[in-house]
Amino acid sequence: MSYSIGGKFVDFIFEDASMRLEPVTETIIRCVYTKEDVFKEDSIIVGRRQEKPVEFAVSENDHTVCLSTGQISVYVQLETGMMEWWDKQGGKRYLKEGGKSLSKTDVIRYTTGDEKPVIDRVKTVDGERNFVKNLKPVVDRTAYRGKLCFDWQEDEGIYGLGQAEEGIYNYRKHSQYLYQHNMRIPMPVFLSTNGYGILVDCCSLMTFNDDENGSYLFMDTVDQIDYYFIAGEKPDDIIKGTRYLTGEAAMLPKWAYGYIQSKEQYYTAEELAEIIRRYRELEVPIDCIVQDWNSWEPGKWGEKLVDPKRYGNLKECISEIRKMNAHAMVSVWPNMNFGTENHTEFLEAGYLLNDLATYDAFSEDARRMYWKQAKKELFDGGFEAWWCDSTEPFSGPDWGGEVKREPWERFVMVGNEHKHYLDPAKANAYALVHAKGMYENQRKETEDIRVLNLTRSGYASGQKYGAMLWSGDTCATWENMKKQIVEGLNVGISGYPYWTLDIGAFFTVGSKWQNRGCGCNTDSSPKWFWQGDYNEGVQDAGYRELYVRWLEFGTFLPMFRSHGTDTPREIWNFGKEGDMFYDAIKKFIKLRYHLMPYIYSLAGAVRLQGATIMRSLIFDFMEDKKAREIKDGFMFGPSLLVYAVTEPMYFEAENVAIERNRVKECYLPEGAGWYDYWTSEYHRGGQTVTVETPIDQIPLFVRAGSIIPTAEGLQYADEKSKMPMEINVYPGADGSFSLYEDEGNNYNYEEGAYSLIEMKWDEAFQKLTIGKRKGGFAGMDEKRIFRIRIGNAVKEIEYNGAEIEYDGEKITEKNNGEK
Repeated sequence: MSYSIGGKFVDFIFEDASMRLEPVTETIIRCVYTKEDVFKEDSIIVGRRQEKPVEFAVSENDHTVCLSTGQISVYVQLETGMMEWWDKQGGKRYLKEGGKSLSKTDVIRYTTGDEKPVIDRVKTVDGERNFVKNLKPVVDRTAYRGKLCFDWQEDEGIYGLGQAEEGIYNYRKHSQYLYQHNMRIPMPVFLSTNGYGILVDCCSLMTFNDDENGSYLFMDTVDQIDYYFIAGEKPDDIIKGTRYLTGEAAMLPKWAYGYIQSKEQYYTAEELAEIIRRYRELEVPIDCIVQDWNSWEPGKWGEKLVDPKRYGNLKECISEIRKMNAHAMVSVWPNMNFGTENHTEFLEAGYLLNDLATYDAFSEDARRMYWKQAKKELFDGGFEAWWCDSTEPFSGPDWGGEVKREPWERFVMVGNEHKHYLDPAKANAYALVHAKGMYENQRKETEDIRVLNLTRSGYASGQKYGAMLWSGDTCATWENMKKQIVEGLNVGISGYPYWTLDIGAFFTVGSKWQNRGCGCNTDSSPKWFWQGDYNEGVQDAGYRELYVRWLEFGTFLPMFRSHGTDTPREIWNFGKEGDMFYDAIKKFIKLRYHLMPYIYSLAGAVRLQGATIMRSLIFDFMEDKKAREIKDGFMFGPSLLVYAVTEPMYFEAENVAIERNRVKECYLPEGAGWYDYWTSEYHRGGQTVTVETPIDQIPLFVRAGSIIPTAEGLQYADEKSKMPMEINVYPGADGSFSLYEDEGNNYNYEEGAYSLIEMKWDEAFQKLTIGKRKGGFAGMDEKRIFRIRIGNAVKEIEYNGAEIEYDGEKITEKNNGEK
């Protein structure tokens, strides 16, 4: 092996391959391994590499070459090219790489050639799908299969890889297939408990493996192995590194953090307005109503033109919704029925993939046409947000059948379906470029409405396009709810900040009881994925209990959204005022709005600091090995520890009443003190406590030292409360919080139009400091009243933007002395 030092990198020449090590920052080093003559620089997911030169040193001994930044060192063995990554400051070994390999493979493109396509049109739950029967494989080019091997340390935990279905938390001793599918959102990112993360710049199908056959990441189709080693003292530092590479998260509209009501489906524009009207009459807060599929004329699946008989008054109804201070979201699909106006336009322009149903989102011109169609009646009709459904976008025959196939079989079946219609090197990237098109084209249209795209699939870097992932078409069982928690945690660990789910699950009943009435699926045989436990839906107290617990957990997700089929989901279907299920739902929706200043500040931190809202306990308690294994609890921002209730305590299915202790044992991580949110009882960390869990309460704890701003009486997220904002201080440790505010639904924040108010609690002096306001924006309150609550003591303070200190007795304003 030989090597040479360039201005920004070090190149290594092996017998049949080359490798480049390029410091991106002091804690991020890019490694590229190729058998070609050049290192390729184009990327779909990595938008920023080295912006300014990073100082590094290179040294050599008899056996190794070492590249070092100020923070990390990587040692390359001269004989084998094997590498080890070390913490330069602490002298700790992060990772021993087990080697890299590339093996040539033909990249196949499928085409009908000169033949007319022979199409088998099939009605599915995702609309009409085309299966082209006479596609033939041709060799398009040559690429490689890549393998990146690892030699883990004994007690090292590996987390991330996006969302799967199995509920695997720590991937050590497990295998996982990384491919796009309903309920599967792969991410080429994992994080180690040993203080580093790996981002692989790869958009093909992948396999993660850690068993007797080895520990490695296998890449189906690549031109080179291209990955980033990211070191960090804390997981937050590693996540910041992934965002540095893949892009800052776009701010979502403030209303996106309120309550969102959805179901499959509403049938008229008047119905959308009526739902909002009824919530307002009941004084239950809400911010958005969602139009699922079926806004088009019957038989025109995927058309972005509305049915004039049912939605001819769309503008008037959405205008009424806006007057009630709410918003509307609409479902759009990448596939369209043959012969519709939208489909014909794509077909004639040559902008369809060769299934002749799905638009080619990899084409900028096709993305522009898709937006033009979506704008014409939907955006111009008043819909402000998109629900980009079925964005995998292929599943083949796997999404059917009574028995779920073996994992490897599903991977091959669905993966091959993607590779029939997409470049194999981009098989996981369709949803990403689809989101890119919606984001970029809406922003060209207006800067006054932030892009919000709820999408069933996605990929690394989608956060910069305002894309909120949701977990797909789950089914209503307690076991499934437990798995959903784990999947959400792994998405956050993968560096993606926006994830949610269908509260109450999508499928409520078992498939043999299905009665959707949609006319899209004529096959009534049992389906492996349609296996809810509650055939009577909301008429079953067992389902009502599951739904309430799901909603209580969902209150603490980045997006708070109820959705599903088989049974209605609006609050009045669960009883009325005074009924326990109704009251619990209303209590937690109101709690979401009570926490809105805290939640929107978390959203600001996602943008400004690369923060994560739904936080695995490894983020904040990595050293506590017991906390690292918790799967049903997580931090909601820096202050709130949430435990979901994941088993029935009142009813089982079919209205069967049960007697069970309504308590839950909860481990409180070591290194912090904890207050029970409901009772204010204080607990030391590092112990398990037993908590009461009546139907309207889940275990919720506040970390000592927390500062939590809250609001009273909100009915929608942008509402200005008539009551002072309350600043709740939980003593017991030093703490801080940054209150973020902006205009709520435009992009002026990108130019600095936002304010930050830093708040600090000094435990030793029992003193709260409210810092000088930084920044500002149109419509900001120059003066306001804060109600400070420290324990049982309450004090109202006038704040005009100058720094204030409060020690429980006196108020000192920095500029004016004691008041």
